[in-house]
Amino acid sequence: MYSKELTKGTLQPIILKLISSRDKMYGYEITQEVKKMTFGKIDISEGALYPILHKLEAKGILETEKVYIGKRVRKYYKVTKDGKEKVTEVTKEINDFMDTLHLIFNSEILKS
Repeated sequence: MYSKELTKGTLQPIILKLISSRDKMYGYEITQEVKKMTFGKIDISEGALYPILHKLEAKGILETEKVYIGKRVRKYYKVTKDGKEKVTEVTKEINDFMDTLHLIFNSEILKS
């Protein structure tokens, strides 16, 4: 599993990209899907997930829908129409960031 320090700055883009790939997702589903997709290397705690979801909702990037399942209420998150632009923006940024990290950690220039 990656350290919290390493993944901290990438959780928001990860969550946004995942939710945008579906119609809607609820919190526990998001954490389990990320864990499954990364073979357990990224484990998002509820303490990290919900502040990010609330922040994205406050910014109008995500919207919520409450669904009653028996006596319980499940809160689903989905990307708003305006939020789709943000998903495109953060996806470009994270891909550029990964390219930059690749330059630093796999560069022959640094070895000379």
